[in-house]
Amino acid sequence: MNSATLSLACLVALPIALIIFLRINATLVFLSMCLGVVLAQFVATDSSSLTSLLSTAHVGSTVHPNNNTWKLILLLLPMVVTMGIMIRTVKGNSKMAYNLLPAIGVGFVGALLIVPLLPASASHDIISSPLWRQMIRAQALIVGISAVACLASLWLMRPKHHDSKHGKHGH
Repeated sequence: MNSATLSLACLVALPIALIIFLRINATLVFLSMCLGVVLAQFVATDSSSLTSLLSTAHVGSTVHPNNNTWKLILLLLPMVVTMGIMIRTVKGNSKMAYNLLPAIGVGFVGALLIVPLLPASASHDIISSPLWRQMIRAQALIVGISAVACLASLWLMRPKHHDSKHGKHGH
């Protein structure tokens, strides 16, 4: 296994492993990733402008994030915060089973979103690998199945309403 394949495998496997072992709701992480995409698309340019302004005012020291760096930060921040807040929120083995496919979706869709934002030195080998080309060819399928799996997980994991004989309405 070459380094590009190993790097890509790690990018896919790390969020899956964290979600499964920490019992995090993968659907909420997927939705947070979607929010990150929106933030990256609409806020990153303004963040880059702010960085440029601060660096010309000599407020920024040696760190000068570019547009892709801001996009990567804005993509990952909602996911990381959600993962931190949602640790141990999936209870029971049946709910973990519902959580598996969305977790896999987070891993694959996350890799599809992250790799193009990495610095060229880090992404070049991955982007030129045959495995990446296969993922790009299958990206519509990956995103579609992941989205449907997350919706299904939301629907299946919804709270159950228990009808009681002594409810509020006196039935």
